[in-house]
Amino acid sequence: MNSAERLAEDWMDICDSSDVLPNLGVRALVNDEQIAIYRVQGQLYAIGSIDPFSGAAVLSRGIVGDVKGQLVVASPIYKQHFNLATGVCLEEPSVRVKSYPVREIAGRVQVLV
Repeated sequence: MNSAERLAEDWMDICDSSDVLPNLGVRALVNDEQIAIYRVQGQLYAIGSIDPFSGAAVLSRGIVGDVKGQLVVASPIYKQHFNLATGVCLEEPSVRVKSYPVREIAGRVQVLV
């Protein structure tokens, strides 16, 4: 298998693109990991959905916003902000959630796993 074929297999189909509404999260189970997917300002983002401070899978239900020019989601439990592109916590930069490459192909949302 060449590298192009391998890359094609690593993208996992998640949902229809219409399922990801602007500024609202969608949670998906990908290889036993819970992932939160967002569409903000026309761009897709995917980060781990488990809040590292509470251990709960709640980031997909967080509030999306902008903090000092960074697109973030605020955890609904303790209110820490996580950068949607990098997964880094703004309040505790040593803490992060995993971020995933995400794309939209032929009306479907896919995550690179």
